[in-house]
Amino acid sequence: MQLTTRSRCRAVVAFARRRPGRVVAAVLAVLPLLVPVAGCGTRLPDDAFTARATRTPGTTGTTGTGGTASTGGTTGTTGTTGSTGSTNPASDTGVTPGEIRIGIVTSLTSPVGSEVFSGPRYGAQAFFQALNDRGGLHGRTVRVVTCDDGGSGVGNQDCVHRLIDQAHVFAFVSGSVLDYAGAPYVSGKAVPDVGGQPIGTAYDRWPHLYGIYGSGAPRDGRSVGWNGTLYQSTEVFRFFKQRLGATSAAVVAYNQADSARYAGQLKSGLEAEGYRVLLQTVDFALPNFQAVAAAVRADGSQLLFDAMDTRGNAALCRALDESGVTVAAKVTNVQNWSESVRGDYQSSPNCRNALWATSSSLNYEDEQYPEVRDFRTAMARYYPDRAGLLSAWELEGWAGAQWLTDALDSCGGAPTRSCVEAFMNRAEPYDAHGLILPASFVPQPPPTGPTRACLNAARWQDSAQGGKGGWVTQVPSMTTNCFDVPQLPYKP
Repeated sequence: MQLTTRSRCRAVVAFARRRPGRVVAAVLAVLPLLVPVAGCGTRLPDDAFTARATRTPGTTGTTGTGGTASTGGTTGTTGTTGSTGSTNPASDTGVTPGEIRIGIVTSLTSPVGSEVFSGPRYGAQAFFQALNDRGGLHGRTVRVVTCDDGGSGVGNQDCVHRLIDQAHVFAFVSGSVLDYAGAPYVSGKAVPDVGGQPIGTAYDRWPHLYGIYGSGAPRDGRSVGWNGTLYQSTEVFRFFKQRLGATSAAVVAYNQADSARYAGQLKSGLEAEGYRVLLQTVDFALPNFQAVAAAVRADGSQLLFDAMDTRGNAALCRALDESGVTVAAKVTNVQNWSESVRGDYQSSPNCRNALWATSSSLNYEDEQYPEVRDFRTAMARYYPDRAGLLSAWELEGWAGAQWLTDALDSCGGAPTRSCVEAFMNRAEPYDAHGLILPASFVPQPPPTGPTRACLNAARWQDSAQGGKGGWVTQVPSMTTNCFDVPQLPYKP
């Protein structure tokens, strides 16, 4: 069958919903977020890839920075389309004749560090700053109100209440939080949440929540996915099988429940694609990565996947380099597709140059695309200090802001939440002007067989960008890099 939904580049975060009281527990809480998730592609009919959204004139804006709940300034005053600010009605909550208030919630000061979740927020802020500088939207500037939930469920609920009940935001956009405990309140108040990162399962449960990768689940608020079941697709494994001729892979995990569970999920996906799989487990406190390197050498594993944090990945790469072990690909995910690779893997150049990342979005370094150039130009203008921190997640945050802006633009001079949601729920898939693979939120029955799935892929190369190093796209087009793959059920 053809399933109109996006695959889920998400983590199993059961451990994260506890209240870790130690740094070790806090790091473990985010482990699944930092591992490559199978099926970071899209599942849509072939004709979806010829469908393009109508482009809006504006592409940038302003936002608040840091803090608990902060309000960004506004710069533009003249609309780029339609009516002027003086004739606009106050058409809904958070909408005045001259302004639209949008909220962003981020786990900025979580125990695992400020950079783990911050990327989408900066991308969205840069988008709205540029939009406002170019005149705003229909005579209105976008005022972004940000809130840092500290990486806790209680903090997330507090942020949600602050932004809805006190700041009276019209919608949320490009959220990235460790524990979306406030999701039931957001959905209960019918506040659109557009383009968030589906780290947990909220975006496959609650109506009014629209994750950046889309969803074909019922999203009726009663259960996650299809009666508590979600599905992973295997296009990532199929891609490496066909591209590199790989038939064997190693999966490395910590001796911790969530890490082990996700490693098992990776193993199932690999075996479904016919790989011989070597599963290695290390102690979280005292990991023996030299033993893993020896096992990978003895096995002759061609690919290396893991269910570990960045610290573990970097240490594993050091062990591989020190032991002279090479693999065809050390596969990571979209959350680790960033400039920080040059520092995180500084002492392991061989392993660094074997890093591959897969995603459902364009490579943030691929400036052959005008939309990527717009993103990078805006980031350089508004956040020049983040040049060494750019990431795929920042680009996806920008794409989320584009999505919400296009939905608002479809409403003309009198935007309402119901109008925005009609745009989000339409049958035509959306691709953020080519930045992401086409996504939709049309509910589908649970998958019963193979489906078409697509993905983007890039590889880190020290020789790129005049020797500075960078991520180099490895496929001609992510919309044609597609495979007919099985859907494997799992319980989140």
